[in-house]
Amino acid sequence: MKGPRFTPLIDSLPATVPFVGPEEQERIMGRPFTARLGANESVYGPAPEAIAAMAAEAAESWKYGDSLSHDLRAKLSEVHGVNPENMVIGSGIDGLLGSLVRLLVGQGTPVVTSAGAYPTFNYHVTGFGGTIHSVPYRNDAEDPDALIAKAAEVDAALIYFANPDNPMGSWHSAGRVQAMIDALPEGCVLCLDEAYCEFAPEGAVPPLDMTHPRVIRMRTFSKAHGMAGARIGYALGHEALIAAFSKVRNHFGVNRMAQAGALASLNAPDWLAHVQTEVAAARERISAIAAENGLAALPSATNFVTIDCGRDGAYAKSVLDGLIARGVFVRMPFVAPENRCIRVSAGTRADTDAFAVALRDTLAALG
Repeated sequence: MKGPRFTPLIDSLPATVPFVGPEEQERIMGRPFTARLGANESVYGPAPEAIAAMAAEAAESWKYGDSLSHDLRAKLSEVHGVNPENMVIGSGIDGLLGSLVRLLVGQGTPVVTSAGAYPTFNYHVTGFGGTIHSVPYRNDAEDPDALIAKAAEVDAALIYFANPDNPMGSWHSAGRVQAMIDALPEGCVLCLDEAYCEFAPEGAVPPLDMTHPRVIRMRTFSKAHGMAGARIGYALGHEALIAAFSKVRNHFGVNRMAQAGALASLNAPDWLAHVQTEVAAARERISAIAAENGLAALPSATNFVTIDCGRDGAYAKSVLDGLIARGVFVRMPFVAPENRCIRVSAGTRADTDAFAVALRDTLAALG
């Protein structure tokens, strides 16, 4: 009996996912992690108000969620000072990236990103047959000038650029980002991933400008708002670009509980400030632990710290494996020379204490 007739593109792709989740690693190990510091989740959780709102909405989950996310868009419009027509709600930035790529990328369409940047973007581009052109990081940060130059060279339809950056935690000034926007080649869309913008220092994020027809800015409730498991985020851009999402998006892809939780979280600014304070303290603690062990923590504008292990990727992988074996879940960049590092998410004091012990013992074992 013959199987399904997959498209030639799908037949050519490997069966893969961008990340192996901590749950799968725990199943393989046969035990849970002591400290979950690898996925840049907020261990501080959602605002109590958001938890209450999601719990209350659970009884209404027999209904589909509002396909237009009207109330959430109205609140975000108030928060950001833009029109509801300038935003679309999606199932996290990952879901929004899938829709954006579907709008712009076909077989062979050139797309530009940084080598080692967020791999889920590449996953979507490859899945729609696009051709990825990558440029290296420069001084452990994405290189706006190189991205623009490569886009002009290959006539790219889309550039992916994160500010602040994952996996390095680095960032550029608002002026540098605005210069990149001003230099955008004709016909090319800039996807500006701002998942970590709530942790960025003042002057790192340009003011919102909804007049540019080819800039889209993506934000999430997964990080500072502590709702990674709810899968909800939003994109901001020119109303014509945003309107195009209705041609391809999953109209009922954002559930009722997530919408209620996100709305409640926006109405709880004190919790966001609390999380920002906790993250800043955890970054200092992780940086101090690195220094105590002779390693260098890179400056971070995110809810994680990238630690330079001082050698090559093979050594950093040994450090990562040692931490995982000792019950501490962390990740590392995928591409050299940034893969000389490991990446450690902000955690509670108990989490960072566990990391401190595991790192000390791992480095001792490695000699």
